[in-house]
Amino acid sequence: MDERLTVGALMNEAPYSISEDETLLLAWEVVERSGQRHLPVVRQDGCCAGVLDRAELAVACADPAVTLSCRTVRDLVHGRRTVTVHPEESTLRAATVMTEEDMDALPVTDPHGRLTGLLTAQDYVAAAAGLHEHTESAQETPHARPTLPGLPPRRREREHGIPIP
Repeated sequence: MDERLTVGALMNEAPYSISEDETLLLAWEVVERSGQRHLPVVRQDGCCAGVLDRAELAVACADPAVTLSCRTVRDLVHGRRTVTVHPEESTLRAATVMTEEDMDALPVTDPHGRLTGLLTAQDYVAAAAGLHEHTESAQETPHARPTLPGLPPRRREREHGIPIP
């Protein structure tokens, strides 16, 4: 893999994410319908609060449905240290962070901490196998995200919440 490759060239620029104010039940629904293994969690100000993985959500969702509709995503990420990288950083540095922190997914943020993408171990494997299409600039090509049918419409008061159309 090219050592000069940046995080921005390898990351998923349009991952589904969820507001920390949403329920665990909705978080599970987003993971199930999107097919993502990792779900970035975003605070109301747009800053990344952490990343939930599918296994962690599955364990949390073992509770009765009544409990799940009352528990929020914040309950799982509260007090968690969030390690992030920036799009212009090298993939070598991101791989080092992922290895040292024992992470399979790393949120990518702008200088203000707002989520701009997600870098996963799967992205590295695809790049190593030559399956990842390299783009020159992350800003040049906007990525469209498919709609997840059946999810509730976005609430106006939570503009920084779940960016699901």
